[in-house]
Amino acid sequence: MKSIILGTRGSALALAQVDLTEKALAAAIPGLVVERRVFVTRGDQKLDLSLIRANEAGGKGLFTKELEDALLNGAIDVAVHSLKDLPGHNPPGLEVTAVLERAPTADLLITKTPQTLRELPPGALVGTSSVRRARQVQWLRPDLRIEEWRGNVQTRLRKLTERAEVAGIILAQAGLERLGHDLRGGQLETEQGRFFAASLAGDLLPAIGQGAIALQSRANRPEVTAVLQKIDHRETHLAIRAERELQRLLAGDCALPVGVRTNLANDRIQMRAILFGPEGTSPKEAEAEAPTPEAVAAEVFAQLGG
Repeated sequence: MKSIILGTRGSALALAQVDLTEKALAAAIPGLVVERRVFVTRGDQKLDLSLIRANEAGGKGLFTKELEDALLNGAIDVAVHSLKDLPGHNPPGLEVTAVLERAPTADLLITKTPQTLRELPPGALVGTSSVRRARQVQWLRPDLRIEEWRGNVQTRLRKLTERAEVAGIILAQAGLERLGHDLRGGQLETEQGRFFAASLAGDLLPAIGQGAIALQSRANRPEVTAVLQKIDHRETHLAIRAERELQRLLAGDCALPVGVRTNLANDRIQMRAILFGPEGTSPKEAEAEAPTPEAVAAEVFAQLGG
């Protein structure tokens, strides 16, 4: 191929992910002409939809359907996604062909004064749009109040500044770093002011696919597959194969209240997971190690009661 068309959402983070994809392609295939096309998804349009109450969010594909439709009708060659936005099942004819090297998977608690999750005062108000984050926070700190916040990073930080009663919000480390924020020293300097960032890596398990950029294409386009395989990161792909297989077994979409951490060690895959059921019930936890993504996902699924 001499040229390739990438499809993306138009948010600042989505465009940063396309920048990384274009940089990887330029390094791997000098001279390849890369074009980008920007799409508005239903999730971008419907900011009043709840992502914590999945039945209101419209189910699977809230941030991906328009890109996948463009793939299927040939308008683009590759869809660039935040992997954690992808439902567990690809539409017929599509596949996650490659992934870039994974960024840090931790969530961060962003506050106006230096505080960890365990140091927040009783009854403090925390903003998040993620059911996974909300359920884990409420499990660890039942006294905290959760309020659903949507919008881009700048919008959420502005609301944090303007509302004195809000103690903090939870954001992904990967997203902040891809937007160019320097988080060294546990501080976050933005146009909205100075904030403090405390890692939740020891408290919350990340989302399936968190920190990974997925490159999705049509299965019947071997020339596109050949291009993308040149920038596929093997270790990341093995980890996300395991996580997406668990997602498939759980028959869940990206709003499923499940947290997963996957590591590779000595050609074996280690996975730890937490799954939340109905409100008021205790979560199920699982941990396993196996030589293949599918085997470790199956073992974790079995422990979770599958």
